[in-house]
Amino acid sequence: MKILICDDEPLAVIRLSRLVQDLGHEVIATASHGAEVVELAKHYKPDVILLDIQMPQMDGLQCARELSKLPVKPAVIFCTADNTHALTAFQIQANGYLLKPIAKSALKQQLEALTTFNQVQVNSLKEQQHKKQRQHITAKSHRGMELIPIEDIHYFLADQKYVTIRHAQGKILIDETLKDLEQEFSDLFIRVHRNALISVKYLGGLESVAGQQQVRIRQTDERLVVSRRHLAQLRERLQSL
Repeated sequence: MKILICDDEPLAVIRLSRLVQDLGHEVIATASHGAEVVELAKHYKPDVILLDIQMPQMDGLQCARELSKLPVKPAVIFCTADNTHALTAFQIQANGYLLKPIAKSALKQQLEALTTFNQVQVNSLKEQQHKKQRQHITAKSHRGMELIPIEDIHYFLADQKYVTIRHAQGKILIDETLKDLEQEFSDLFIRVHRNALISVKYLGGLESVAGQQQVRIRQTDERLVVSRRHLAQLRERLQSL
C-alpha cells in the first residue's frame, strides 16, 4: 500500500517510515502538519495516512475532517501519544488508533485489516460489474407478457405502488421500485424528481412553466416537472450531452 506519514517530530517520522517499509509497504510522502497532508493527499492519493494528532497549523482531527471531503478518501490511522481523542477519532470515521510508541505488530495488524477490507470491496465491485444489465423490462398487459427494450424507454414514473413505463409504443405498468431501477440503470437514466427517472437518451431542454422547471422528452410532446433537489444535476448532465 502507498502510505503518507504525518508527524511534527522528525524522529517519529523516521521510525514510522522504517516500520512501514519493514512491513513491505511504500512511504510515498511525509508531512509535519495537517494542512500539508491535505495538499499531499490530493497530489499523491495515498491508500493510508498515518496521522499524529497534536500538531501545529492544523491538528490531526481537523485534518481527518478535511480528508473526508476528498473525492477519493484515504484510510486514516491515528498514531499519537494522547489517548484522550479515541472517541472523537472514531466519530470522524478513523480506520485505526495507535498509541506511541507504535509497536510493529500493532501497525501490521491495522494495515492487514485495511487490506482485507479493501479486498472485500474490490470483490463486491467485481461481482456487481459482472452482473449482466437487463436489455429489456418484462411487463404484463392484457396482451400477455411484453418485453420493453431499455433503449425504447423514455421515462419511469412512480405512482403509489406501481411504476409506469413510457416507451416508444405507449405506456405500461410494472411492479418494480423506482429506487431499484435507478440503481440498475444509473448510467442510462437520471432522476429529475422523487417520482421520475428520465432516459438520458431522451433528455430535451429545460423550460420554466408557471414558476416550475420542466424537462422536455425528446420524440414526444411531454414534459416532466423537475424538483429543485435534482435541478443542478440535470443541468450538468444536459450540458455534457
